[in-house]
Amino acid sequence: MNIIKASEIKPLSITGDTVIIDARGGADAEDRFENEHLEGALFVNLETDLSEKPEDAAVGGRHPLPEAVKFGEFLGTLGITPSTRVIVYDDKRGAMAAARFWWMMKAIGHKEIYVVSGGLEALKKEGLNITDETETLLTEFPPYPVENWISPVANIAKVAEAAASEDYVVIDVRENFRYRGESEPIDLVAGHIPGAINIPYIENMDAEGNFLSSDELREKYKAALGEQNPENIIVHCGSGVTACHTLLALEEAGIQGAELYVGSWSEWSRNDRPVATGDL
Repeated sequence: MNIIKASEIKPLSITGDTVIIDARGGADAEDRFENEHLEGALFVNLETDLSEKPEDAAVGGRHPLPEAVKFGEFLGTLGITPSTRVIVYDDKRGAMAAARFWWMMKAIGHKEIYVVSGGLEALKKEGLNITDETETLLTEFPPYPVENWISPVANIAKVAEAAASEDYVVIDVRENFRYRGESEPIDLVAGHIPGAINIPYIENMDAEGNFLSSDELREKYKAALGEQNPENIIVHCGSGVTACHTLLALEEAGIQGAELYVGSWSEWSRNDRPVATGDL
């Protein structure tokens, strides 16, 4: 299990056993956190803590991964050790920075990492304590012991080969209008990687923004992917963030081993690679 319901969370203080993470992205991420967050939660910034921004997004996209060792050092500042139970949420119903943080924790081999289904809104509806007061860790922790990312990551060359191969499936999780090339609100070029199929990440959730059940996710992805070898599935989005929401959904569906293309459309579209529009 990688997903936890807001109703399963009790008011928790930060201890060596459990750490609650509020992960957010965007220029005003810290301001939003300071305005309201779950009592006891520690802030994690997608832009500076969960990615290593390049000068040119053509190299690695808009949110490349930091070095694993650097991420391990950051986890130490949060009081997270290999035995810590970690709960993470965001203010985008779990679809943005929380899913990215979950994937990164899994990618270094962490066992107990859970995403709050429905994110901050679900926590508020549950009546949990929301505050504007921030927590400060008083105890120094050593860096999390990690040397390399251990989860599979695809680079742009592998994605190009996979998208042209009948043995692979490349999933684009962006909204359908972006995939079709009708408009592009973030990156420079509209469209998609030729050969990639579109399964928008938002379809992992119900009308309330909560994750579908494991059974519903299993039925959904089995219908879309058939008996495809999970290790031959590559998932991408705009910059390697919301793709993690689908990787989480796949794990909940029992489909483990899919690869993340971190650079995603933000890298592909800046490298004179072929661009498709429409449904395929």
